[in-house]
Amino acid sequence: MSSIILAQDLGKTYRSGKLEVPALRKVSFAIEPGEFVAIVGPSGSGKSTLFYILGGLTHASSGSVTIDGVDFAKLTDGERTKMRRAKIGFVFQRFNLLPTLSAMGNIEIAHDIANLGAAQKKEIDQPLLNHLTQMLGIEGRLEHRPSELSGGEQQRVAIARALINRPAIVLADEPTGNLDTKNSDAVLNMLHQSSRELHQTVLMITHNPEAAQIADRILHMRDGEMTHIEQGQGRGTPRG
Repeated sequence: MSSIILAQDLGKTYRSGKLEVPALRKVSFAIEPGEFVAIVGPSGSGKSTLFYILGGLTHASSGSVTIDGVDFAKLTDGERTKMRRAKIGFVFQRFNLLPTLSAMGNIEIAHDIANLGAAQKKEIDQPLLNHLTQMLGIEGRLEHRPSELSGGEQQRVAIARALINRPAIVLADEPTGNLDTKNSDAVLNMLHQSSRELHQTVLMITHNPEAAQIADRILHMRDGEMTHIEQGQGRGTPRG
């Protein structure tokens, strides 16, 4: 089976005046289709830098990233944007919902963005929308704006937004960082379900080793390097 994400000797260096500050140092790993992988490390370990490189949101200084057989470095900015829309769903710690739109509007806008430039706009996948909103427990909250939703509900809307276009890959950056224990467990279980039921590859960045245990594999980072890999609970029973 071909890897859906392949990182080879990834390096990233930032400049601060005349100083060069390495954020990533020769990071290599492979992730298979349908895997749930967590990347764990303390603040400053390089997790977020890696997230942005894998999502095509910034460039690596060295090494390569291959997503579903395509080398990011060989794409133009426009091609990279198009690939992100088609292949990757993002879940962020801060939710990033548009405050003037309802929950439904926030989900629909991801569908609209994915169809930008399409000769014929596809209709939203109504059966998938129904499944997601029921699975996430937000079917009764779709007409509410973000300010009328709890933090856990906002994050569940953000997950539905990330999944509505059936992306092959879901990248989640500290998705439980602003949530209490109950909502954190709910979000982790939902990401686990999306991996199993929708056959998506989930890559979750977290500083919490306990949260990472729901993944199939856990990649540990420190000081910009991948230090070791361990097995998570994986295909077992979700938390909570």
